[in-house]
Parts: sequence; structure tokens; C-alpha cells
Amino acid sequence: MTDLSGASNFSGDPSGDLVVRVEGATGRITLNRPDALNALTHAMVQGIREALDQWRDDPRVSCVVVDGTGERAFCGGGDIRFLYDRGRSDPASCRAFWRDEYRLNAAIAHYPKPYVALMRGIVMGGGIGISAHGSHRIVTDNSLLAMPEVSIGFLPDVGGSLLLARAPGALGLYLGLTAARFGAADAIRAGFADRFVPARDLPALVEALVAGEPIDELLEDLATITPPGPLGRRIADIDRIFAADTLKELIARLDAQRADTGDEGARDFASFALDGIRRNAPLSVACAFRTINQAREFKTIEESLRLEYRFAWRSIERGDLYEGIRAAIISRDTPPEWDPASLADVSDELADAMLAPLGKNELTFGR
Repeated sequence: MTDLSGASNFSGDPSGDLVVRVEGATGRITLNRPDALNALTHAMVQGIREALDQWRDDPRVSCVVVDGTGERAFCGGGDIRFLYDRGRSDPASCRAFWRDEYRLNAAIAHYPKPYVALMRGIVMGGGIGISAHGSHRIVTDNSLLAMPEVSIGFLPDVGGSLLLARAPGALGLYLGLTAARFGAADAIRAGFADRFVPARDLPALVEALVAGEPIDELLEDLATITPPGPLGRRIADIDRIFAADTLKELIARLDAQRADTGDEGARDFASFALDGIRRNAPLSVACAFRTINQAREFKTIEESLRLEYRFAWRSIERGDLYEGIRAAIISRDTPPEWDPASLADVSDELADAMLAPLGKNELTFGR
């Protein structure tokens, strides 16, 4: 990073994928890969962390504002093509990406200054990690969120297991296991966002922050109430079904509700959820069920990140990540072939092994 007093790239990033500058009273970070949904590269992760570290004690900077270039996406996730291309030949580079990304997520969660994320458009996976742990998470008209990792043979990470665990009732398990997408109102309901600001008012919000006005007072004036999201209509079903003690019991409850002829809406919901779960990688679903439930007992984001990192570490050598990425973005004409092929084939021993401690390779949070 060369000159934080104006628009600049950080050291070692001539691509311009990240634009970092100080404007008035704000430190501004803009993700600048609109053609790739502003997906995070390792260099972008390092640049965000470098900026946050420099601004932490900078008296010029009263708050940090993070956004993405273009209307389509704040951030669609991590750069999964990099993982696919490099994982087999250079697993250490992929593990280093996750290590630095997860440390950044923890740093955002503990940041001492207001961290304002403008969650416009698509916000998924790694995009959740650099927004939903901030102090001020703002959704708008076209916000579309998801933790879709189980659909590519991974599991909710970037501290997502903790966010999902802290969602009201069993909503987090529903979102994590089905990879369902949700809009602004349901993002607030689930605890992934705080306030809704109409898109037309975002420029005025940023301008006022640059001028040094306090974020909380601004939100009192600009934030509005959104109509209830579609998940609200199904929350009773979600809490009743997804609060199961085991994944097998959860699937049985969905099967029973799908067969119930008394309530067409409940039957359709069960079909959607069941089809989603069974479409996703079985090993990932089984491990996500465990990590989200374990995270209910966690007190810190570091505990969740450490558990997620264990799965990430092993997924480079064992698991469905390559097959999931292949089917999602490489050769979309054929569906993924998961191994194990079904939830019934996932043994407790295999799920336990994916989440077992890593010994000397355990994630730490020093610089």
C-alpha cells in the first residue's frame, strides 16, 4: 500500500483489484473486480488487513467504509477458481489464503472503530466474512445474501458458523444446510445485517461520513423498515423441523412434512429444503450441521474460525471441493459426483476426522 491519503493500491497489487484511500474522516476500501462479482483474492485480503491495521490508530480516520464496485455485487465470495487451479499443485498457498482471510474476519469483528459495510447486491461466502462481522452492516434494495459453501463441497466458513449459530431459533441451520439465498429483511432477521438504507440514499450516507458525521445518528435519519421477508412466513416450520438433535432426524421431519397433504405451503417448503440439502455435498452438510451446533457454545469468533479452518485444511487433500468447483464454474454441463454420494453414506468417523484438531497446523491469530 503506497499512499493511504488518496486512492491507491497496496504494495504488490498492480491489478487495482482493491482501491484504498482516506476521504475526509473515513478510511475507504472498495473491492474492484466487478466482472468477478468482486470476489476476494489473497492479495485483496492482505490489503484490507493492511489498511485496517494502519487506520486503527490514525486520528484522521473516525470510521471505515467498505463497498464494492458496480451494482451487481458487494462481494460474491472468495476466489474459488484460484483454489481449483492451485490446490493440488500448491496446497500451502490455499491454506495461506484461508489463514489470512480468517485472521482478517477476526480483526474485523474486534475492530475498535466503526466498520461500515455497504452490502449492496450479492453478498456471499467470503463477502459475508468482510461485512457481517462489522459494527454496522447495511443492506439495501437489491441485497442478496447466502452462505452457499455446502453446494461446492465446502462448509460455512469465514466465521459463518458462528453467525448461523446465533441466528434466532433454527434459522441458521436452515440457511447453512440448504444454501438458501435471502434478501435484506431476512438478513436483518437472521443477524447478518443491522439496518436497511434505500440505495438512493447510500451516496448521501457516505458523503456525510466523509464529512465526519456519526454513523449512528445518520442511520437514525436514513434507515427505514423493510417489509417482512419470505422466511418470516416459514419461521415456525424452520424452528420445528431444523431444531432436530441429529441430521437423520431432521431429514425424517422434512420427509414427513413433504408427505403431509394438509398444508400446501408447508409441503412446498419441505420439498424446497429437502431438495436443497440432498443436492449439496453430503460430507459438507454433515460437517456444517456439526459446526453450527458446536458454535452455539462458542464465546468468540476465533473458536468458530479455528474449527472451520480444520475442514478447510483437509478439503485440499480430501473432500468434494474440487468436484464442487468444477461443477459450479468449470464444466457446468455435468452435476457434481459427491463422495460419499449420500448423507446415509457419511459416517460419524469421517465427519469427526474432517473437524479433528490439526496439532501444529492449528489456526492461530498472531500476525
